[in-house]
Amino acid sequence: MSVPSPEHDAEYLEQYFAQGRRAIRDLRAAQAAIRQLEGLAKSKDGLIEAAADGQGGLTRLRIDPRALRLGEPTLGREVTAVLRAAQEDAVRKAGVLADEAMGAANLPEPLDETFVRRRVEQAARDLL
Repeated sequence: MSVPSPEHDAEYLEQYFAQGRRAIRDLRAAQAAIRQLEGLAKSKDGLIEAAADGQGGLTRLRIDPRALRLGEPTLGREVTAVLRAAQEDAVRKAGVLADEAMGAANLPEPLDETFVRRRVEQAARDLL
């Protein structure tokens, strides 16, 4: 969005703030989508399954009774690995959504002191 001449400042600022509002709306939508996503993982034999939410919190763990035959140490390692994999899947999915949202956010360039300075200088010239 290029900087307009002074007579179009009101329209320019309206577009500027509308663009910022759209970016915020899109980022909030991405945040809501991240809260809704689910990371999933299962063991190689399919006896252990886990799910995690968009923040990596564990939401579900299923252990097939046949997995108890693995013995306590092996079962503990398998459960830990599946839980970690579900969390990593959730983090990966959340990262994709966040990257997409940031890429699409199209934030307006910030107004800097040169914008105001040009307007003041123009007003001073108009007075003379």
